[in-house]
Amino acid sequence: MQISSRLNKHLAVAAAAAACVSAANAVIIYSGVVNIVVPANVDGVYINVQTGQYLAGAGAGVPGWDCNPYGTSLTSVALYAAVGTGYMRNPGAGTSTSRTNIAAGTAIGSTSFFYGSSNATIGTLVGQWTANTTGIFGFKFVAADTLTHYGWMRLAIGANAATRTIVDYGFESTAATTILAGAGIPAPGAVALLGLAGLISRRRRA
Repeated sequence: MQISSRLNKHLAVAAAAAACVSAANAVIIYSGVVNIVVPANVDGVYINVQTGQYLAGAGAGVPGWDCNPYGTSLTSVALYAAVGTGYMRNPGAGTSTSRTNIAAGTAIGSTSFFYGSSNATIGTLVGQWTANTTGIFGFKFVAADTLTHYGWMRLAIGANAATRTIVDYGFESTAATTILAGAGIPAPGAVALLGLAGLISRRRRA
């Protein structure tokens, strides 16, 4: 009985340690501000979110591309998807494929509903987009590890849907890990604080 009890305790500790390691390894990869212009044509721009490579033109020019915003419509931006990629429907959008605008902090993960391709429609209904504003859409994609990862992308809409820019994006480095929309952006002044910390450290060693 004592051996069994000790074994159970050992297994529990091992499981907890494994969970901590997994959590420690889960890192949000943030693109930084990229301001990628999406041309108003049938090609748009192809983006490989892992490598950061993008191209306004044919997708063949971007190996392993994941997301492809495009379209000439004044009322919607088409979101084309690579195999394994999907765009998240706003949780309050019913069954509509066109309401992809989600609030910051919205969970993007395995319980979310994804479409292979979608439209970011300009309008006033929940999950739609508004001219002269910036919003977020969630997505999933198959990374280089051949597993599904979750991420978010910020889209700025101009006077109409034919004028749009990808501002920045982020994704989870660990497969099958939920991410919150907008997560991973450094806090204002964080970089400056890190630089100051380094300066203080150097002074102490001097």
